[in-house]
Amino acid sequence: MNVATILEMAAGGYGDRIAIGRRADGLGYERLRQLAVAGAARLGDGVEVVGFVGQSGPAFVTAFFASAVRGVPFMPLNYRLGEAQLNELLSRHAGAVIIADPRYVDSLKVAGEVVTTDDWLSELSREATDPAVDVSAIGEPSRPALYLYTSGTSAAPKAAILHHHHLTSYILGSVEFGAAAPDDAALVSVPPYHIAGVANLLSNVFSGRRIVYLPDFTPESWLSTVRSEGITQAMVVPTMLARIVDAIGEDKAGPPSLKFISYGGSRMHESVLRRALHAFPEAGFVNAYGLTETSSSIAVLGPDDHRTALESPDPAVARRLSSVGRLIPGIEVQIRDQDRQVLPTGTVGDVWVRGEQVSGEYAGSGSVCDADSWFPTRDAGWVDDEGYLFIEGRTDDTIIRGGENIAPAEIEDVLLQHPDVEDAAVVGVPDEEWGHRVAAAVKLRPGATVEPEELVAWTRKHLRSSRAAETVVIRNELPRTDTGKLLRRQVLDDLRELSPGVQA
Repeated sequence: MNVATILEMAAGGYGDRIAIGRRADGLGYERLRQLAVAGAARLGDGVEVVGFVGQSGPAFVTAFFASAVRGVPFMPLNYRLGEAQLNELLSRHAGAVIIADPRYVDSLKVAGEVVTTDDWLSELSREATDPAVDVSAIGEPSRPALYLYTSGTSAAPKAAILHHHHLTSYILGSVEFGAAAPDDAALVSVPPYHIAGVANLLSNVFSGRRIVYLPDFTPESWLSTVRSEGITQAMVVPTMLARIVDAIGEDKAGPPSLKFISYGGSRMHESVLRRALHAFPEAGFVNAYGLTETSSSIAVLGPDDHRTALESPDPAVARRLSSVGRLIPGIEVQIRDQDRQVLPTGTVGDVWVRGEQVSGEYAGSGSVCDADSWFPTRDAGWVDDEGYLFIEGRTDDTIIRGGENIAPAEIEDVLLQHPDVEDAAVVGVPDEEWGHRVAAAVKLRPGATVEPEELVAWTRKHLRSSRAAETVVIRNELPRTDTGKLLRRQVLDDLRELSPGVQA
């Protein structure tokens, strides 16, 4: 099944209902289908890949579906990359048509055609006149649908390949067609080059929900848009949710129109989540865990799970608030040791997953799945007796001090419990005697003043000495991607040369 079939079904089922944009002037589903067909004709023959350099909006949506209709891969790229990085990625893809926001066009040095988003939309609007073309019959579903470059937080970026059947397996297995009410609207703040941006597009189109994009996030603009557009669903990354809760304040409640808030993309600290649940008491919270290589979510912690864990006196149930929930239908998980042997329930190890939506394939290097189609997520985690999956962090991030494995998240959670700490990052600095030395960088809350030595003592008070931080530095900001992922390599480079207890 080609992902263009999802748009075809939506156009047939919802007609003129607004698909993309604001209530006053958005694109209807049938009109979006016409633009996608016109876009496929505009791309023509001989195109090997369609690149996109720009923010979320009508150009992104039409380019994505036009690529699907034409049967060529769509490749959204991070427009925030430096010019050299962006052009290096583009140089890997000959025969590309690049659709780009006007502000980026002059910096692109490619052999293929470059079209501005303004010209793209203008051309499609002139040509989109034939509503009779069956888009589901165009484009082979076995071909790649999407190239998504990984963020490169721990290695050089590489293009994950998702085929049409990976994306449609995810949608058909997790979204009900037509589930949205006519007035439902989703606010999406993640960029198009993140798997959540693509997955949100497909799931909202399939369910019949209007999508409102907020390319330039601020908590004030987010709250204003929720109110003015009657937003009922919203997807954010943890750093956004923390800023939204701060903007609302401790004694106020968020906009009442919100029925659901989903979050993912990076680890959510429990202290932030508890504040958010208080700020939006009527909203259902959904934690979605997944990776680019798994076509988005493979585990979900649903609204009932959140509220039950928040209120439960049972420590085992309350702990599930820090889990990523249970696996969605069609996904299997194994927790393995370094020899790839399956570990028992409750034991921390490497997380491996399998299912129809799981790709594990990269451009130029093929699949990294094993012979039985199990994909190594490179996350460390464990599963409890009820099937809840807990993610402890990336396996590459594990601190090994004196032969003891330490998850950075454990120490970060302790630091975030300090009333003056807003953000924290913990790394293992190489040490000749112990293997690793535990070091932390923290961002303080506005107006807070606290000495690094006090934060070192705070971790020693709450953790045994072998797991406590030995070095704490205070920074104005911690390096994160725009989807909230911590750039741990940059933190490590910053802290590598510091002595224990020193503030630089």
